[in-house]
Amino acid sequence: MTQKADIIITSNAVFTGLSSHPEPGSIAIVNNKITAVGTEEEISRYRGNETKVYSYKDKLVMPGFHDFHLHIMYGALALTSVDLFAARSEQEALDMISEFALENPQNPWIFGFTWDSGYWEDQQLPDRYSLDRILPDRPAIMFHAEGHYAWVNSKALEIANITSYTKNPSYGIIDKDLEGEPNGILYEKAMALVTDHAFRFNKEQKKEMFIRFLNHAASLGVTAVHDLYASESLEALDAYDLFKEFEDEKKLTTRIHLWPVLDGDLERAKQLRDTYRSDKLKMTGLKQFIDGVITSRTAYLLEPYADQPDTRGDTSLPPEVIKRWTVEADKEGFSIRFHAIGDGAIRLALDAYEEAKIVNGARDSRHSIEHTEVIHPDDIHRFKELGVTVSMQPDHFAMSERGVYTDRIGDEREKYVFLINTLMKTGANTAFGTDFPIDSLNPLLQIYRAVTRIDSSGKDVWHPQERITLSEALKAYTSGSAYGTFREDELGTLEPGKLADIVVLKQNIFDIPVEDIPTTGVELTIADGDVVYEDSGSPVNQ
Repeated sequence: MTQKADIIITSNAVFTGLSSHPEPGSIAIVNNKITAVGTEEEISRYRGNETKVYSYKDKLVMPGFHDFHLHIMYGALALTSVDLFAARSEQEALDMISEFALENPQNPWIFGFTWDSGYWEDQQLPDRYSLDRILPDRPAIMFHAEGHYAWVNSKALEIANITSYTKNPSYGIIDKDLEGEPNGILYEKAMALVTDHAFRFNKEQKKEMFIRFLNHAASLGVTAVHDLYASESLEALDAYDLFKEFEDEKKLTTRIHLWPVLDGDLERAKQLRDTYRSDKLKMTGLKQFIDGVITSRTAYLLEPYADQPDTRGDTSLPPEVIKRWTVEADKEGFSIRFHAIGDGAIRLALDAYEEAKIVNGARDSRHSIEHTEVIHPDDIHRFKELGVTVSMQPDHFAMSERGVYTDRIGDEREKYVFLINTLMKTGANTAFGTDFPIDSLNPLLQIYRAVTRIDSSGKDVWHPQERITLSEALKAYTSGSAYGTFREDELGTLEPGKLADIVVLKQNIFDIPVEDIPTTGVELTIADGDVVYEDSGSPVNQ
C-alpha cells in the first residue's frame, strides 16, 4: 500500500537540479523527505484525505537555496541597523545615520553597515569628527561594505579607551591623523577594540535577533546556511548555544552548518564537532582569514598594489603557521575554509592544502577558498586538482566601485578577477553564497550577477566571457553547496530520499527578462518537510 503524502507540490516548471531546464512535474513529501518525483498523474497515488496539495501552474519549484557563506548574528544585527550602501556622499550617509538615531532613541549604540566611500563624490574616507557632529554623546560604529574596516565616532573611541598612545593590534590598524590622533577608521582586528564593548547583548536580545534572521531567510527561500567565523571583532556575537536551544525546541527553520575558527586548538574543535552533529545543526569544519580586501589594500598580493607600490598587503598570520594549522586540522579530518582574496593569499591557501595532502595523504577533504577574487593564472587549474571548492559571492564584483578596484590592482591583474566561468569549466566544485550582511541575503541577486556580469555602473559587463548559465548558477547555489559540505546525498536536488528543502518562486525565472530575476519573490518555502514561509493567499490549497 502506498504511503500517503503529507504534502504534494505540482507545477509546470519543476527544476530538480538533475537537468538544465525545468519540466512539468509533482513532488510528494512524507515527513521530512521527498518520497517521489514524477508526473502529476504518477504522484496522484500518493494523495490522501489529509494530503495538503499546492498547485503552482507556471511558477518555478526548485531545491531550497543553500547559502555557502554568511554570518548569522552579524547579519541579524544588520537587519535592524542603518544600511548606508545607497549613500553617494559622506553627508548623505550622515543624514541617514542621523535619521536612524532619531528613530531609535532606545539604542545605546548606533550601528551602520555597507558604506563605501568609493561611491562618494570625493571618494575620500570619512573621519570621526563628522560623526561627532550628529552623535556627540552616543557611541557609533559604521561597518564598511566589505566588513574589514569601520568608521567610529569619538564616543566609541573613548569607551574603548583608544588614544594616540594605543598600539595597533596584530593584523590591525588604528588609523591616525597628522597629529597622531585616532581619526575614526579602524582596520581589520583593530575593530575588535570597539566591538568588544558594542556587542554586549544579553540572551533575550540575541534570541530576538536570531528569530529575525530565521524569518528573513525563510522569506527568501534560504533553507540551509553556513555560519563562518568572521573575526575576533564578532566573537561576542557567538550564539551556538542559542542555535542548539532552537533545534531542541524544534524551532530551527534553516539548516545551520557551523565553521568556527581555525586557530590550532583542535581539542576545542573536536568537542564542537561532537556536540553539533545533527542534520539541522552541524559543525562541519574550520575557517580562518589569510588576508583582507582589495579596497583597503589589506588583501595579500604576489606583486605590489598598482596605486601604492610600497605595499602588497600582508597575511593575517605567518604563512608557516597557516600551513601548520592546515596540516594538523586536515589530519584530524576537518574541512578547512580560508578567506583569500588576493592572488598571494589564494596561492598560499592552495599551497597549504597541497602540503596537507603530501603530509597526510590524499583524502576527500573538500577544503574551500572563500571569495577567490584576484587569482594568478598559474593557480586556476589547482582547485580541481586539489579538490578545493570555489566559494564565491557573484554580487561582490558589483558592490565595489569598479574603477577603484581596478586602480588598486592594475589592468593586468584585472583580467583575472572573479573568474567564475573559467574556474567552473575546469571542473572545480563551485558553491555560491552572499557573505550576508556584507551583501543582501537575497540569493536571486547573486544569480542575476552570475548570469549577467553587470558591474557597479549597472550598465557595463565585467568580463562577459565569465558569465554562466542560469542552470549553472542555480546548481552552484544548491547542489554545489551541498557537495561542498559532504551533503550531496541529502540535499541540493529534488530526488526521492532527499531531505525536503524546497522553494517555490513567484515566477519561472527561466522565462522572464533577466533584469527581473533579483526582484522575483518567494511563494513558499519548505524546510525539512515543514512549510516555514507562505506568501498569504498565493498557493491554491486543495
